[in-house]
Amino acid sequence: MCGIVGYVGRREAAPLIVEGLKKLEYRGYDSFGVATIGKSLELDKHKGRISENARSAIRLKGKIGIGHTRWATHGIPNDVNAHPHLDCSGKIAVVHNGIIENYAELKRQLKASGHTFSSDTDTEVVVHLIEEEYGTKKDLLLAVQTVVPKLEGSYALLVIADKEEQMIVARNASPLVIGIGDGEIFAASDMTPILEHTERAMFLEDGDVAAISRGEVTIFNKGTVVKRPLELIDWSLEDVKKGGFAHYMLKEIYEQPQAFYNTIRAVNPETVSEFVRHPTSITVVACGSSYHAGLIFKYLLEESCRVPVRLEFASEFKYYPPPIEGLVIGITQSGETADTLTALKQAKTHNCKTLAITNILGSSVSRLADATIFMRAGPEISVAATKSFIAQLAVLMQIVNNISGTKCNDMLLHAHQAIEEILLIDLADAVTVCTSAKDIFYVGRGPFYAVALEGALKMKEISYIHAEGYAAGELKHGPFALLSSETPVIALCTPGDTYGVMISNIKEMKARGAPVIAIGGEGDSELLDIVDIFIPIPKTTPFVQVLTSLVVLQLLAYHTAVALGRDVDKPRNLAKSVTVE
Repeated sequence: MCGIVGYVGRREAAPLIVEGLKKLEYRGYDSFGVATIGKSLELDKHKGRISENARSAIRLKGKIGIGHTRWATHGIPNDVNAHPHLDCSGKIAVVHNGIIENYAELKRQLKASGHTFSSDTDTEVVVHLIEEEYGTKKDLLLAVQTVVPKLEGSYALLVIADKEEQMIVARNASPLVIGIGDGEIFAASDMTPILEHTERAMFLEDGDVAAISRGEVTIFNKGTVVKRPLELIDWSLEDVKKGGFAHYMLKEIYEQPQAFYNTIRAVNPETVSEFVRHPTSITVVACGSSYHAGLIFKYLLEESCRVPVRLEFASEFKYYPPPIEGLVIGITQSGETADTLTALKQAKTHNCKTLAITNILGSSVSRLADATIFMRAGPEISVAATKSFIAQLAVLMQIVNNISGTKCNDMLLHAHQAIEEILLIDLADAVTVCTSAKDIFYVGRGPFYAVALEGALKMKEISYIHAEGYAAGELKHGPFALLSSETPVIALCTPGDTYGVMISNIKEMKARGAPVIAIGGEGDSELLDIVDIFIPIPKTTPFVQVLTSLVVLQLLAYHTAVALGRDVDKPRNLAKSVTVE
């Protein structure tokens, strides 16, 4: 969940690390810290956001350094728990993304050996373990290689030591990319801090330990030198800038027509494996918004192709695995979602074919699965998933299209136009209703039930208004008790088989005094007459109406959050890439 950046090169490290960490704040922003090797090891770390408090960190001297922006797991956000962590001598510094599961046992052993701990974090055990090995071996690389087999859990580690002209890095189940520049080398959680300096990257694999000096990277796995391919990343620096928008989230909402179109064009019979085009059954494992994308896929595929789809929360899959066979699809925007990776590993032990859907080239899931389909969303900076979600749906809709015999080609190739049209919609009246609410219900049927779940998630995560999504018929089984004039309902009521029963459901909600905001087909006079606010979307196919109604709900959440003065791109307590269980 945290963001890490390291640098070895010809320039002062601290300013580069600070700017890199600012680009990684979507991964966590409870606290930050930077350490460099100049005449000695220098350290600066604080509670709070590096984007607001970086002045002292920039002044650190040295051309080797590491930095960290934190999403708290072990220990509250404060100066002491901020990374980097130092050993007892103050000569070794470590930053870490991940969780050391056996840290408590290791900490007891280290305390018994005389080590003094200053923080509540799991990470601090790592630097003390390295201290012990470095004290006897006098070789930083060998010390790290000796320590990492003792660690249980996930980690991406950057390690520096006073008087050492190198940085040692290690990875297991947490992402770590190395950027190769001109006489300088970067290490980071992902490409966003590196793009400004180089487009050449190597992605470390589980078990890798690398020694990085100014002009060289040597990678080891289980003590043996290994090679990792050098890849060119086709994201531009402009892709990660706001481009005149007030927030990254709004920019990324407006990039959705292009993201959908690019992904649709990239996913075709040549890029979809044979075992994906002819499944007997499918199990989807995912978390959060990706789970909602999987639920939409389930409805669309079962209705269009009669192929059974089972949907599972990846976080539950490890502990309560269902009987599985056939194709297992793991959906993860970052490609590093810990629960989804674990679920796919379990699927492989059952001899299931696995497919990964992700946005990140070189991510862990792309190396784990039998096949990978990459979205073409480009970098997404805002914590709330928008264009990556739409790109996931582009992939999943193309899978439905391929299984059905490409019957939906023309519709999918033009769907981006409907998304573009809906961006101009006026939601001022709906925003006024939402900003005064403490609770909001979202309801729909079929694939629009999944849309309701995603709309509610967007509202709660960026506006902090309590919002829940329901299958419309389920409100009568308990939640009706909560309806009042102060609990607005957002109803998805588009033309189709469930239109009549949705109209009845809306009337039932109105009878309980709830104000209703309805999203429906343009020109629907019946719906217009019975609701408080009507939001029209173009009349088209259910596939496209799923997309346009999702964009409406994204915009509604965004504008509500802005009206309430929320930090839209960095909602409290959340991070972009969930790399811990």
